[in-house]
Amino acid sequence: MRTASLQRKTSETDIQLRLNIDGRGTYDVSTGIRFFDHMLELFARHGAFDLHLRCRGDLDVDQHHSVEDVGIALGEAFDRALGKRKGILRAGYFLMAMDETLGLAAIDLSGRAAAIVDTRVKTRLVGDFQSELTHDFFEGFARGARANVHVKTLYGRSNHHKLEALFKAFARALRFACSRDKRLAKMLPSTKGLL
Repeated sequence: MRTASLQRKTSETDIQLRLNIDGRGTYDVSTGIRFFDHMLELFARHGAFDLHLRCRGDLDVDQHHSVEDVGIALGEAFDRALGKRKGILRAGYFLMAMDETLGLAAIDLSGRAAAIVDTRVKTRLVGDFQSELTHDFFEGFARGARANVHVKTLYGRSNHHKLEALFKAFARALRFACSRDKRLAKMLPSTKGLL
């Protein structure tokens, strides 16, 4: 079982997280930001990851600390659960249609952190979520998981759909990248000998 449990506590947030990469898409998520919860719930379902996540953050200050720290903690959980990353496909991509919107995600579990995020969202809020923090979530995940994360809205009208398409595409690209390849078995998916 590729699982991880962690607690990340700072003066700004207190996060408890349990992850099963080889799950069934079950979730129990509470961050205090309902739209963000919705994105994490559909991330778990579309990735077939079991995710239990509780975040108590200083939302009276801003959503930034909670969103970024959840990204970091979730990335760290994937890093731990993947272990030495032997036998995984390592990279994945997905195009996700969400009604009139098309979102793209590409991931490489390379051992190096990079995040490129283009949401095309122009409003400050989507639901109760500060939309600019989408970048902070994916950047935090990339740092925690030691991964390259590229997400982009190709086109769309609804800001809700733009973010939802990105989180769904991200989940499915990550699901593929984490998948085991029988032909690689115990091999590391790198010619460097290190990820």
